[in-house]
Amino acid sequence: MDLLVGTLVLRPYVFAFVACFLAAGAWDLGWRRTLLFAAWVWPLAWLAEFTSTRLGVPFGLYHYTGFTRGQELYLADVPLMDPLSFTFLTYAAFCLARGTLGPRASGPALTVTGGLLMMLLDVVIDPVAVRGDRWFLGVIFYYPDGGAYFGVPFSNFAGWALVGMAGIGGYLALARGVGGGRPEPGMALYYAVLAFNLAVTAWIGEWLLLAIGLLVHAATAIVLCAVRGKPAVEPDMESQKA
Repeated sequence: MDLLVGTLVLRPYVFAFVACFLAAGAWDLGWRRTLLFAAWVWPLAWLAEFTSTRLGVPFGLYHYTGFTRGQELYLADVPLMDPLSFTFLTYAAFCLARGTLGPRASGPALTVTGGLLMMLLDVVIDPVAVRGDRWFLGVIFYYPDGGAYFGVPFSNFAGWALVGMAGIGGYLALARGVGGGRPEPGMALYYAVLAFNLAVTAWIGEWLLLAIGLLVHAATAIVLCAVRGKPAVEPDMESQKA
């Protein structure tokens, strides 16, 4: 119980986003499907973290420092809050994919788009996280070989895309479809998470990372708006001529 309370006190921002995920999911998917989503994504993310810290798959090899042991909950060498974060990140990306592609989008299209959108969040998240000693996250993990992108290896982004796709695709298979029709709160959650991480980036003075993050997501927003504005069915040219 002390460790659970310690986790809440140490990571209040994570649990604020989890609460937003639960509220948005309940309104969008209903409680049963929301809990199904979390019950699938959370252990999937934990397994990905567990194997990455040992085999380097799928995120690349990294290690948790364990500096916060005794202050927050761990499962093996993985802090509870890390795979828990993947539940609201995956859901938010899933909602943005649905809001962009529309209610008639196929499962594969939602899966791939959602996975890529989740990966794009990590363009900001992981570089900020490896600088946790400069903000209230703390030094919780490190890449022993560093990485080309602000200390993060490119394999990490591939891993995020794969876990996002597996999370969304697995949910669609288990739930036998989307099962919801109100993705707007989840879309807002996506941009709330992005805004939080961009704010931290500015706070620690990583201006180049901030500029890249803003540029990448501004370009992404333009593409998403263009796709959303495109009609679902192209008009039949022959019928127009007639």
